[in-house]
Amino acid sequence: MNRPGLSTLRERIDGDVLAPGDEGYEGARGVWNAMVDRRPRLIVRCAGPEDVVAAVSYGRDNDLEIGVRCGGHSVIGHAVPADGLMIDLTPLGRVRVDPRRRRALVQGGALLGALDRAAQPYGLATTAGNVSHTGVGGLTLGGGMGWLARQYGLSCDNVISFEVVTAAGRTVRADAAQNPELYWGLRGGGGNFGVVTEFDFRLHPVAEQTVVANLWFTLEDALDALRGWRDLAPAVPRAATLTAWVGDVDGEPRVSIGFVWAGLPRGAAEPAAPAALEAELRSLGTPIAEHISEPSYLELQRMDDDIEGHAYRRYWKGHYFRELPDAAIEAFILRGTRDGHGEGLPYASLQAYGGAIGDIPDAATAFSHRDTFVEFVAAAKWKDPAEDESRITAARRFGASLAPYASGAYVNALTDEGRAGVRRAYSPNKLARLTTLKNIWDPDNVFHLNHNIAPGEPA
Repeated sequence: MNRPGLSTLRERIDGDVLAPGDEGYEGARGVWNAMVDRRPRLIVRCAGPEDVVAAVSYGRDNDLEIGVRCGGHSVIGHAVPADGLMIDLTPLGRVRVDPRRRRALVQGGALLGALDRAAQPYGLATTAGNVSHTGVGGLTLGGGMGWLARQYGLSCDNVISFEVVTAAGRTVRADAAQNPELYWGLRGGGGNFGVVTEFDFRLHPVAEQTVVANLWFTLEDALDALRGWRDLAPAVPRAATLTAWVGDVDGEPRVSIGFVWAGLPRGAAEPAAPAALEAELRSLGTPIAEHISEPSYLELQRMDDDIEGHAYRRYWKGHYFRELPDAAIEAFILRGTRDGHGEGLPYASLQAYGGAIGDIPDAATAFSHRDTFVEFVAAAKWKDPAEDESRITAARRFGASLAPYASGAYVNALTDEGRAGVRRAYSPNKLARLTTLKNIWDPDNVFHLNHNIAPGEPA
């Protein structure tokens, strides 16, 4: 390959520059969703921020679409531009913890598991997602829900500063004092404003041991149980996050209600509180089965790693709900069908918000919908490409059945909704402010392979 400036790019890059046919190229272009099978013209595996600067400049100079890979968990595969330039941050995976100051410096390509493993020996953590092979960058820039959010806020709420490579090829710092408007936009505005090469996170004390409770019901008994689960939510301690799930177990549709208790260190919370919450859940109905476990915090953070593993084809739909009326609960149980039964139906989850998430003023960050009651995600997972159309159709039908009750959407749960999805993720005032920010930091929309906030006139 003899592209303009390519030899100069290779000279400037301390990491690797991969083209089709090079060793390592095929593995580097693969991401979490096996449906994504695009072939970048070049993949730059960055060894430092200077490599990111060089890659952004090369992409702009050669009019290449630029995708940025952290964990590669975008359902739609934004990181992989067809015949474009992938900036691969995965070599930038270092995490440095300062236990005295309760801080973690996290490089832009680090995975959640690396952050958890580095902080947990000191009894510390920050809010991270529920799958350890997710990228810190993508999760945090969209908001960052996790088991600690009701105690300590979202991932983005715990970022003290960002190091960012801009569309102009400059490295800047964004925090409350330096570039404060960019700091505002990076906390929930996605990857629209640059490539984050380092996060400075605030850490918090957490319990080594957690509690995970699930009570399983038939479809016939699930409606009453879920109503009680909903009504219980406002009084649940912040250490607990209520959860619900619907899907097939051994070929039969089942519904679970439960919680994850990621409590404070020993002595800081009432030890009997998880047991009391278990008893309250049991009072809501008679389950056909239950499962209570006490994983360590690290085990909790890895618990869904296999379920959400690589090599599957995936599609999902998500909503936020400020309220969960009975009709929405019924739609959740039925999964877009008449009776809740069917082949190849998606599974779906509900995860409670509230607590510290809502303590932060709505205007403080780009993240919207802090008044969310629960988040819904319907997820389809399969292996046979012949099932693509039926699986995607079922997920869309499930999502549509709950849309009348929704109050918005989480930007990290969007797929192919385009501009309409972005409007659901942000309030009109915030979208206008984000558009103004885009005009300043990326007026040519270099970073558009994301849930894009396009430059132009503020809406």
